Amino acid sequence: MIALACKCTNTKKNGKNAFGNPRLKCKDCGRSWVVDRPKPIGNLRIPMDKAVLCLNLVLEGMSIRAASRISGIDRNTIGDLILAVGSNCERLHERAVQNVPVSDIQCDEIWSYVGAKSKTCKARGYGPEMGDSWTWIGIESTTKMVMAYHVGGRDNGPCRSFLDKLDNATSGRFQLTSDGLGAYTNTVPFVLRNRVDFAQLVKTYASTQEETRYSPATIINCEKKVKFGNPYLDRVNTSFIKRLNLTLRMQMRGFTRLTNGFSKDLAHHTAMQNLFFAHYNWRRKHETLKWATPAMAANLSLKPWTIEELLTEAAK
Repeated sequence: MIALACKCTNTKKNGKNAFGNPRLKCKDCGRSWVVDRPKPIGNLRIPMDKAVLCLNLVLEGMSIRAASRISGIDRNTIGDLILAVGSNCERLHERAVQNVPVSDIQCDEIWSYVGAKSKTCKARGYGPEMGDSWTWIGIESTTKMVMAYHVGGRDNGPCRSFLDKLDNATSGRFQLTSDGLGAYTNTVPFVLRNRVDFAQLVKTYASTQEETRYSPATIINCEKKVKFGNPYLDRVNTSFIKRLNLTLRMQMRGFTRLTNGFSKDLAHHTAMQNLFFAHYNWRRKHETLKWATPAMAANLSLKPWTIEELLTEAAK
């Protein structure tokens, strides 16, 4: 007999539905229903502890396939996780890093590729999203905070987009140092105007690219060129941004040279960088700062964040 106004408190397990969610059945009235699992990250049906494990693995330089083998989570799910979290981390950076007082910014571009290198993409007729990719990065010398970054090409358009982000992220007058790329020469005065004292460090190398395919070329000369304002020449260097480039190549599988772990999709490539820079700024204690993350040194945070806190803040 079916009970009237049953509260369905006397239940038992009744299998799972097609998506793996458990079903319950009331022993009194016979009604059954699906119990939705919590979704801590968007629409992904992945537990928080597994999500944290996967993100920690890929942030320490492990490939998605290796992270899948260790965590037991399908590699496609890990890819979707990176896309969801990376998109949130991009919005977190835009929202949290605004009008930050700075004194000395170093800029550089780091090369990577998606799918294949540009020469191979042209030969095989790949689409425009495949091929060489450049990440523009601006780091504050004192706090080691990544103030702005942009993924794109290596010409005036991406340079303008990067400098617009740097302009929004910073406040006050500061010194800016870059390499000798001509795009900076044309764009920095136009975007940042009288906010910067701008200089370039132009390096001359001894060897051709063919001779130094697997090792860095020898630098035979460094010339400091004042481009705009009154920069202090003793502060014209790119040491901090070059060290960050090393960290990025060591801790992101898609940037590791001579491996098959390169990014296969531009959206995933960009999302992974969004995740890495959020991790670098808010979670990772910088060795030169000893006690602090870059965000703490920039007075944007009171303590290092955990992965769970980063996911929560990024999702707001």
